[in-house]
Amino acid sequence: MTVTHEAVGVPRQSDQATALWIESAGHCALRQEELPQRLSGEVRVRALFSGVSRGTEALVFYGQVPETEFDRMRGPHQMGEMSFPVKYGYAVIGLVEEGPEALVGKKIFCLHPHQDQFCVPVEEVQVLPDNLPSDRAVLAANMETALNIVWDAGVLPGDRVAVFGAGVVGLLVAYVTSRVPATETVICDTAPTRADVAKALGITFCSPSDVPEDCDILINASASPAALQNALSHAGFEARIVEASWYGDKIVELPLGRAFHAKRLSIISSQVGAVAAVRRARWSFGRRMGKALQLLGDERLDNLISGETSFASIPDVYGSILGSPKTLCHRIRY
Repeated sequence: MTVTHEAVGVPRQSDQATALWIESAGHCALRQEELPQRLSGEVRVRALFSGVSRGTEALVFYGQVPETEFDRMRGPHQMGEMSFPVKYGYAVIGLVEEGPEALVGKKIFCLHPHQDQFCVPVEEVQVLPDNLPSDRAVLAANMETALNIVWDAGVLPGDRVAVFGAGVVGLLVAYVTSRVPATETVICDTAPTRADVAKALGITFCSPSDVPEDCDILINASASPAALQNALSHAGFEARIVEASWYGDKIVELPLGRAFHAKRLSIISSQVGAVAAVRRARWSFGRRMGKALQLLGDERLDNLISGETSFASIPDVYGSILGSPKTLCHRIRY
């Protein structure tokens, strides 16, 4: 059985949706577009919040995605192409207004561009846990990425872990690894101001010159080649270095002489587009996202929301949000 929002006493919304489009490199605008009729097996969602993911969205906004990666970087429900114009984004919290009875009135997370209302298949929405505020749930995509990185890293109890880059993903990685029993986790960043956020999450902060020696696991989430080089120099024997950054079309040079071979070091990549190999046989994307939402129950994670802007105002400030080193997760309110 399906129930529309008329049946639950909610006025029907306009058949026009408003979405954020990147018109050209460094320029964006809100566009009106027709909202297609909801099909069987879909839900109609009204957006409450969405999150700006600074790293990835900046690469798209400034036209720094290599043409060879256009298809792999394509987001769910993206319209247009990265050669512009393009509608992009992937972290929306919304209210289901039409669809199956069990979902109507539920707050959900969905991978979708920044848009005020839309229709998506039922299987693409994840109901928020009862204890998760919808304004914090915009961190879901970042937490899912962090969880996958920790799985790829293979962090075990007692490991000495160094995370490079105190952005949202780096802080969430360090937050998760610090909860593994007996781990010694530090997060390293060149910006001393990030120490306050790390402290609020219960994570030890250090400068690049104070990274512990002989680490077991080193994770680079900074998009900085210098940080990756620093990780190599502080890795213990047969340690694992996880490169979680994505550099777009930037070429990275690494010192793979010195002790790299003698220490038998491993460098692996991590990318959220595939479930980590050690979990893939049993974990679907839905199960992974469900666990990410569960991990967001800690109110201390509100410290990762660095600002909020109304959707109507976002074209005027989107570039400055992406360009500011102070931005962690910026929340859009609809």
